[in-house]
Amino acid sequence: MAENKLNRFWSLVIIFLAAAIVIGGILIWSKYKPEQPLEISISQPQGWQGEIYINGAVTTPGFYPLKASDSIDALIRAAGGAAISANLSGMELYVPGAGEGQGAQKVDINRAEVWLLEALPGIGETLAKRIVDYRQQNGLFNNVEELLKVPGIGTATYERIKDLITVADR
Repeated sequence: MAENKLNRFWSLVIIFLAAAIVIGGILIWSKYKPEQPLEISISQPQGWQGEIYINGAVTTPGFYPLKASDSIDALIRAAGGAAISANLSGMELYVPGAGEGQGAQKVDINRAEVWLLEALPGIGETLAKRIVDYRQQNGLFNNVEELLKVPGIGTATYERIKDLITVADR
């Protein structure tokens, strides 16, 4: 009979523990509320635009449109690509301050065609053709002063255009 009481006691303990586990589980489950999904929103960068002046050892130096998504590679390609003599390991980027004006785009007298040279003040079709002919006969200009060797271009004409022309790296 003592053994029967002991079995009954352990049966009641097991039933009580099982009931406690079930009731505890129901209580915990009833209070469980799934969390709302975490939402992360990143503000979009402002889409700024402007112009960039690309000069140096590029095929066509000048001002080019600039967007926030542009890469250095895309900008160099927009300027006609890097010249053969380009040293791409040492580039410089200059961001002008507010109120700084942009200079006029310079015409590369080593690469400009007749129509572009005609856009220079005091250079008509005849002088433009002479510049191209001189370049073809004597090779590329080493510096802008060499333009004075072209027949018909005197000091007055040179002074008028010297700030508007350049000689790109050969």
